[in-house]
Amino acid sequence: MNKAKRNRLTQARNLLENAVNIVSDVKDEEQEAIDNMPENLQSSDRYAEMEEAIDAMEDAISSIEEAADCLEKI
Repeated sequence: MNKAKRNRLTQARNLLENAVNIVSDVKDEEQEAIDNMPENLQSSDRYAEMEEAIDAMEDAISSIEEAADCLEKI
């Protein structure tokens, strides 16, 4: 593989790292919102939706990190 191709893969990995940071920030904000939710709303549909969103973001972070690791191995 030539230098230009390696540079493009490095750029892709950097973009994936940026994506992880963005998703992590949003996940942290959503977690903070759910942690500050009044107790009487913790059994609401909205609370459940927020929990599902947090779980999905955690899965997305793992998948993106896995992709970045694959690129690093190349």
